Amino acid sequence: MEVHFSPAVQDKLDRMARASGRPSHDLLEDAVLGYVDELADAGQMLDRRYDDLASGRVQAIDGEQAFRLLMARTEAQRQRLARQ
Repeated sequence: MEVHFSPAVQDKLDRMARASGRPSHDLLEDAVLGYVDELADAGQMLDRRYDDLASGRVQAIDGEQAFRLLMARTEAQRQRLARQ
């Protein structure tokens, strides 16, 4: 496979390769592998969450309710930290 980058990206990659002492193709392979692993993990997590919803193990809440819950938890955490 052949990949082409803009000159700016190629320059960054070349500098990183020199600084790390590793060939640029190794850096790219590590980056792509990490990205693919993250995508696979995210897909598996979404599949599990869908299964949880479909089976009724968890109940969906609307976005506004989720936001209110998040803000309440954030405020409670701020208050705890302020008391310390």
